[in-house]
Amino acid sequence: MLVRAHLPGYRWFHVFRNAAIRIGVYVAVGLILVFTTWLFLANRIPFLERLALERNIAAALLLCLFALIPILRFMRMPGHLLASGLVAWLIFSLYYRVLCLFFRKLGDWNSTIQVFMCGAVVYLIVATLSWIGVAIWKVREAHNSHPNHHAS
Repeated sequence: MLVRAHLPGYRWFHVFRNAAIRIGVYVAVGLILVFTTWLFLANRIPFLERLALERNIAAALLLCLFALIPILRFMRMPGHLLASGLVAWLIFSLYYRVLCLFFRKLGDWNSTIQVFMCGAVVYLIVATLSWIGVAIWKVREAHNSHPNHHAS
């Protein structure tokens, strides 16, 4: 007899059974860690100032790699891709807003809405392209599955 014991508060984590939400939260945590490290290296460690260009390129590359995770994971599921990407970028944007309270000039660079919209538009475009690709793939599969169809 199998007995499943759940810890107190287990119901709060029921939403994490959805793979898109779970990946979105994981990606957001990765984006937050990379961005926080980047911000602290840029503002608190003065001897890295001479390597500013390399530091910024490395950080931007890491941010892009983390942002690619939902795209690579859900390429054939455009709805999940969009949900995962938007969850990740929403959490990251909210954290960016919190950082703007501590780093005053960060909000002058880009507002929270601008940061969110940049990520959201990219994920919307990729999800749309994925949806078009999936539709074309399904049409081709349906076309090839008819044995009596003759090429003209």
